[in-house]
Amino acid sequence: MKYTKTDAGQLAFKQRSPQISARQRSMFILFDGNKTAEQVLAATAGMGGCQADIDALVENGFLALLPGSDKAAKSAGSAPAAPADASPAEEASAASGRSDQERYLEGMKVATQITSALGLRGFRLNLSVEAAGNVKDLLELLPKIEAAAGAEACKPLRAALKG
Repeated sequence: MKYTKTDAGQLAFKQRSPQISARQRSMFILFDGNKTAEQVLAATAGMGGCQADIDALVENGFLALLPGSDKAAKSAGSAPAAPADASPAEEASAASGRSDQERYLEGMKVATQITSALGLRGFRLNLSVEAAGNVKDLLELLPKIEAAAGAEACKPLRAALKG
């Protein structure tokens, strides 16, 4: 579903109203009428953004549902199909039903555990894992991690990244 900022929301934002928490302020900025609630949630997941924050912004009258956006969301179904020209990461996301952000967070956790267990031997690899900013970066590191730790040790990582 897509939301847009209301005049009351703009005013409360400008006046730094205590009704809008710091996390909600970050989310509020992202709602431009083009991004879906799911996209905003994925972008703010690292700071703890959740559906309850969006609901609070709507309840306070700071966000309004764009007309017709809820119909499009309902007709799309629960698991969107991957487009024909989708990347492997997008296909895995569509097939697993998990967002790239969810796969990234789980993959980071597992990859960090694996590379940390390598000790000094995996120090540089661990730095590369920490520098990875998305699922694609982690998928590119997967062969290097498998070479260092072994394919058997990397099965949980492969499962986390591929869905």
